[in-house]
Amino acid sequence: MEGQTTYASPPVQAAYSYCEAVTGQQARNFAYGIRLLPVEKRQAMSALYAFSRRVDDIGDGELDPRTKRSRLESTRGLLDRVRDGAVDEDDTDPVAVALADAARRFPLPLGGLDELIDGVLMDVRGATYETWEDLRAYCRCVAGAIGRLSLGVFGTEPGARGADRAAEYADTLGLALQLTNILRDVREDAGNGRVYLPADDLAKFGCSAGFHRATPPPGSDFAGLVHFEVRRARALFAEGYRLLPMLDRRSGACVAAMAGIYRRLLDRIERDPEAVLRGRVSLPGHEKAYVAVRGLSGLDARHVSRLTARGRA
Repeated sequence: MEGQTTYASPPVQAAYSYCEAVTGQQARNFAYGIRLLPVEKRQAMSALYAFSRRVDDIGDGELDPRTKRSRLESTRGLLDRVRDGAVDEDDTDPVAVALADAARRFPLPLGGLDELIDGVLMDVRGATYETWEDLRAYCRCVAGAIGRLSLGVFGTEPGARGADRAAEYADTLGLALQLTNILRDVREDAGNGRVYLPADDLAKFGCSAGFHRATPPPGSDFAGLVHFEVRRARALFAEGYRLLPMLDRRSGACVAAMAGIYRRLLDRIERDPEAVLRGRVSLPGHEKAYVAVRGLSGLDARHVSRLTARGRA
């Protein structure tokens, strides 16, 4: 089910334009991927991103924890209004207008945005994670839920094999992207007083002292830690990629482009683990273009289909 209409009123179109501008300015990799979608799906994805960005900005801002919690709960109240159909087209909040329209057009599991708020509240409380299972629960809130919401926009192809597990694969792909983000941002997060990698893993590789310098903690096996987490992320990507053959061509291209960019980031991090301590690892434009072409060609989806047929994916 596409859940689309071909017409939106001028106020709704203006609201979507605002959300697309936010997406283009704040999330280049995400914006690059959703360019491959038809207009209605691209707009809906921009609305989801703009709401999510608002939640993240509250969590990452300079406000005191009490004020952050209050603003996050106010944002949850806005989500309740969207859920109840209580946002009018002439509402002064363009994100609310766009998200409400997207929820009418597509079967969005809006509870996923509640999970996102819950995950950011964990950040506000300064939560740390002892084990991978602990971190996995956090990642499901802040990224797996976004994967499931995105699937609400994409939909699955009629008769797609294994489509009953599509939400599970979308969730897992979100975890893969989030773990890649965590690896890329270990130095930046440390500067903000946050540690996401599991304490068990940090202790195993002698990295419990944290990542506050451009060099690894003295006596640590930082490369070993990074390679260990890269293998975990690759396993998540392999599982999540099972989603691709279930999607239409352009939705599959969008997912393949975004996931492909992050898989290439993993390649770079694996080749030079200490790069993440020196600055943010990113891909040049020509590599992103190549990933997009692969997605549009269906190469990734066909590869996954072949592996699945052989029982290997």
